[in-house]
Amino acid sequence: MTTSTNSKNLTSTSGTPISDKVTETLHHSVDTLSGHAATAEEKIRNTAAASAESMGEKQLQARQYWDQSAVGKYTKENPVATAGIAFAAGMLLTTFLRRK
Repeated sequence: MTTSTNSKNLTSTSGTPISDKVTETLHHSVDTLSGHAATAEEKIRNTAAASAESMGEKQLQARQYWDQSAVGKYTKENPVATAGIAFAAGMLLTTFLRRK
């Protein structure tokens, strides 16, 4: 069995030209697929990073809006009353949902 050096990789010449051609074609297909997968992975990572940054900004905006709202201020000043109101609203909602 002899081996010949290709510019990209080593290919085996086994005396079966059809098998060698199929092997070469498959290697080329895998290399092409690998390149496409790497490109897709890079795009996905960039999109995920941009989405995480955007979500962080939206979270900061929501927190600032909540801190400036009347409800946000009330909940900070009256945490026990807020918990009581939330409990009563939950009980009322449960009662309405069970009747249907």
